[in-house]
Order: sequence, then structure tokens, then C-alpha cells
Amino acid sequence: MSDRLSILADAAKYDASCASSGTDKRNARKAGGLGSAGGGGICHAYAPDGRCISLLKILLTNFCVYDCAYCINRSSSNVERARFSVEDVVWLTLEFYRRNYIEGLFLSSGIIRSSDYTMEQLVRVARELRLTHRFGGYIHLKTIPDASPGLIEEAGLYADRLSINVEMPTEQGLAQYAPQKEAAGIRQAMGDVRGLIDAGRDRSHGGRRPPRFAPGGQSTQMIVGADAASDRDVLTSATRLYNGYRLRRVYYSAFSPIPDASALLPVRPPPLVREHRLYQADWMVRFYGFAADEITAAIPDGMLSLDLDPKLAWALANRALFPLDLNTASREMLLRVPGLGPKAVQALLAARQHRTIRVEDLTRLNVSVRKVRPFVSARGWSPTKLADRHDLGTLFAPKPQQMSLL
Repeated sequence: MSDRLSILADAAKYDASCASSGTDKRNARKAGGLGSAGGGGICHAYAPDGRCISLLKILLTNFCVYDCAYCINRSSSNVERARFSVEDVVWLTLEFYRRNYIEGLFLSSGIIRSSDYTMEQLVRVARELRLTHRFGGYIHLKTIPDASPGLIEEAGLYADRLSINVEMPTEQGLAQYAPQKEAAGIRQAMGDVRGLIDAGRDRSHGGRRPPRFAPGGQSTQMIVGADAASDRDVLTSATRLYNGYRLRRVYYSAFSPIPDASALLPVRPPPLVREHRLYQADWMVRFYGFAADEITAAIPDGMLSLDLDPKLAWALANRALFPLDLNTASREMLLRVPGLGPKAVQALLAARQHRTIRVEDLTRLNVSVRKVRPFVSARGWSPTKLADRHDLGTLFAPKPQQMSLL
């Protein structure tokens, strides 16, 4: 068992879409059940409020009938293979929880026999945990796109979150590196999941709710750096996914070279900071009101700067919009100031209803005044001379250990 666990846990590390946000506890303790949806141990995921949640992150098997060029578990790979039974995964989840190692389960799998057979095994794990063992912890299931709709519907009744990987940023990339997979089929499955999630939130005419379906929503993952897709391509694709399928998250996974790699793949991986910049840009789209084309408009090659976080890069490319008056600027514009996040902006808006804001007041909001000052004005402060400097990018670029999502 330990050898199989080592193999299948290591194989699961390439799936980045592991998070446990956006779901409620299932009141397992009140019902005499087992587990909760928040707490501490194996794969560390972080909720929006900063809580660290630990999940057992494994594959049911790393056997796979597909031969995707970028996947270490592809059918032509020489990796050591292993497989768990449904009973093995259920036992491991319960034992790890009882020992306080984990809060829940993230379960994916290679495709064995057929998509329906594999999906049925994943659903059985979730069903056994929920119904037989009354497990109330978090469950995230990786969904097989071309599995039958009935299996996907059942999966959402037991799982807190479902995820379907789009794999590559563009259809061309998917066709080149994973010709056995179809972009249209992946989108259809994501659309079906969205419809079931929406239906699960609607009350009937009698006021009764249908069974909750994947209350944590759905997410996806795309591999970055394996094909020629630019950051502009990646962000454009992600925005369409957010808008079209109401995804909770799009995860970006920097391509990692694998043994016996296809000649189609690059020899070297992309710099990890590229993945980080994409997450920062993604944050800007989801929480700061930016459009993807705004972020990349001033980038000739479509690639985000590796030296500057994208919000700072955007501000430097749009200096004509600054400085903003801290006492009169709108929420939408304040969110575009480097160093100001949603919480700080909300506190600033509340504070200025009762007093005139000075730049020094930002320190009480845990805001980096050094980063904000060139882009704002307030009583006693005007950044005229500083804003005219051409080396602001160097002065205010975060050091590698200081990279943030603001």
C-alpha cells in the first residue's frame, strides 16, 4: 500500500487545480458523521480567507489509455505504474483523517478501460465516503469530460467541487499535444456542469431546493509553456472560461520537462515567475475589474513582464491616468493603484467619509506607502516630480521574495 501511495501521490502533483474554497461544511458532527471542511496535512490548499486546508491528493491510477505529449502518465511513458481500488482510497481517506493528517480528498485518475468506467470508479469513492461512512470532509473530484452525463451528475451530488482540465490554452495546442482529446467535448462537459450547478441553486415553485450540486463550483487547469501560446492567449482563454462557465478558478501550471519527452515539447521549462505573473494577472481580472486585453494591450509580444508585477506594469504604461486623489477617486480607479487591494480600498472609502485622507494614513491599512505614493495625491502630497521619473519600474519593482497579488 505504501509503495502505491508513494507512486500515485507523486503522479498527482502535476495537477495544480487543488483548492478547497467556496464550500460549506456538511454539518457532519451534528449528524454524527465524520470530518469537516476546514483544517490541517498532505497537499496544502488555501481558501480565500487565508486558511490552510490539507487534502489527500492522489490518483486512482496512473495507467492511462491516452498519450498526451505533456503528461508523465501518458500511455507511452516508462513510469512505474500503480492502481488503487475504490476500497483502498476510501480506507486511506478515513485513516488519514482519523490521524488528523488531512481535511479531505482530491482524487483524479488516468483513463483506464473507458471514460465511463474510470468516472464510475471515482464516483464510487465519493459515494462510499458520503453514504456508507458519513464523511463530511471536503471532496474534489477530477471529472472525465466524455463520461456519461449521468455519472457527472452523480459526482456533483457527493463532491464539493468538480474540475475538468482544458489542458492547453488554445484549441490548436490541444490538437497538437493531445490529439485524442477534443476541445468541444471539454467545453460541453463544463457547460453541463455549470447548468447543474445553476439548477442546484434554484428553488422549485413550492420553495424547495433540489439536491446541492458541487457547492464549491468547478475549476480547471491549463499548462503554460509547453506550446507557443503567449500570456495574452492564456489570459484571453481564461477570461472566456470565467465568463462562459462561471469557474471558481483557472489554475496555471508551468510545463515541467518529463522523462522520454516528445520532440514536440520544449527542452527547458518556462521560468516559474511566468506562472506567478499569470496568477497575478488572473487576480486583476477577477477582483480588480481589469479586462484581459487591458493588461496585455501595451505588450507587443503578448508576454507579461517577468520583472514587474502586471498591475505595476499597467500603471506605468498608463501614467496619464495618475495621480489619483485618495479623497475623490472612485473605487474602480483606486483598485488600479499599485499596492492597493480590495480590502484596503474598502477601508479607505469608509474612512474618507469621516475625515480627509493623508498618504500617511495608508500605513494603518498595512499598505506599502512607498509603492502607492507615485500614483496618488492627497492633502499635503503631490507626486509631480516623482511621477515624471523614468526609472519608476526599477524603483518600485518588487524583489523576488516580495512578490504579491496586489
